[in-house]
Amino acid sequence: MVKLAKFLQPLGFSNCPGWELDDQSLAFHAFRRSADYTKNSSYKSGSLGISFEALKPAFAAAREIENPDKFQARAFFEDFFIPCLIAEPNPSAEPLLNTGGEAQAFVTGYYEPVIKASRHADHRFKVLFLSPPDDLVKIADKDRPTGLDPSFRFARKTQTGLKEYDDRRAIEQGSLAGRGLELAFVENRIDAFFAHIQGAARLEFADGTTMRITYAAKTGHPFTAIGRILVEDGEISADAVTMRTIRQWLQDNPERADELMWRNRSYIFFREAPVDDPNAGPIAAAKVPLTAGRSMAVDRNLHSFGTPFFVNAPHLTAFDNRPFSRLMIAQDTGTAIVGLARGDLFAGSGDAAGEIAGGIKHRADFYALVPRQLVGA
Repeated sequence: MVKLAKFLQPLGFSNCPGWELDDQSLAFHAFRRSADYTKNSSYKSGSLGISFEALKPAFAAAREIENPDKFQARAFFEDFFIPCLIAEPNPSAEPLLNTGGEAQAFVTGYYEPVIKASRHADHRFKVLFLSPPDDLVKIADKDRPTGLDPSFRFARKTQTGLKEYDDRRAIEQGSLAGRGLELAFVENRIDAFFAHIQGAARLEFADGTTMRITYAAKTGHPFTAIGRILVEDGEISADAVTMRTIRQWLQDNPERADELMWRNRSYIFFREAPVDDPNAGPIAAAKVPLTAGRSMAVDRNLHSFGTPFFVNAPHLTAFDNRPFSRLMIAQDTGTAIVGLARGDLFAGSGDAAGEIAGGIKHRADFYALVPRQLVGA
């Protein structure tokens, strides 16, 4: 465990506050989705050391279990894993202002917006959701042209080589018009902006049909947190900035909203992603539908999808009016989710879930469940 020892402190499950009170069968349901996906596919291993290969025995065993109760599910996780507290290198960092990438030990929340939409533009529905253009290509360091920012993972393919793609302002002002990329149209620019932040949306059409859309690609520009800008400009205090207060500011300041949103130059392209179960969340980065209250977005460079994490955030009570101590499964990622102990909790779909997610910005302890063979136990 040489690679793990620097950041992870092996403990017993009795050292995880609230472990005995949690219903691990709900987390098992999410874990089983990843287990089923990995029967014929694989996940890239994160650099922390909990590899996909190490998770495979637990995935295989989970595929043989149907609908365990909470005691059976708890026993499953205790049999295959050892909880390891993730050390917090920088406990004094301000969560939404930190940019250094160190472990910050806090959680935020996200959700799947449900938005009224139209398949065609009209006087009411004018705000676009777009699919990826054909000249947008993913790039790696080996083929990155000189002068293109190292953070860019996408670029425009041209006859003279790879170039920086249009940013949010240019696209929203019509730079891709007429190329047949329109998936759907919504009424409110703020709703669309937050769907970009969430990386998914459920669109409801007037005829009663729906469309589930999820992240497909992006322009490549670095993500800029507009909450940080509002704090720096003195518009919202650092301790009060949440998704809810940011949205309220945008609604209260319509004459300034576009300019602020355009400062986040990153623009998301979507694809349609049907989900058989209407009660399930959207299909996310781990290629499985998210489970409300049990799926979590993590730093994809550090962590492997499917890894279970026990999260203890005693001051977070928004989910069920009691302190948050739950087993979560890493099944998504996001540009702003950076650090060892940094999680974005999926709250579900619709306005009620948005209310929960919008107020989450809490310190938390993270216990990574490490496969026993990596710990030598």
